[in-house]
Amino acid sequence: MSEAGNKLIKSARQALAYARGEETEGFVAHVPDEVDVKAIHKRLGLTQPEFSKRFGFDIRAVQDWEQNRRKPERAARVLLTVIAREPEAYGGR
Repeated sequence: MSEAGNKLIKSARQALAYARGEETEGFVAHVPDEVDVKAIHKRLGLTQPEFSKRFGFDIRAVQDWEQNRRKPERAARVLLTVIAREPEAYGGR
């Protein structure tokens, strides 16, 4: 796995631990209340299905988030924030 991929996995694990309320050394994250999922996948040049598949989200969840029928849970917002800020961490464009 690439260095960027390893960083993404490490960050996601730290974020998940933080979301669970576990102590995480040196990790403080602001988890936004709102995440513009459509803007993220469009900026990455991905369709909803491509975005869903690449990051392991259920396509229906992505559709619901974009139509404001559902709000991403805290852990999903953490991952979406990482994706939005560090798209190259997954070997992106």
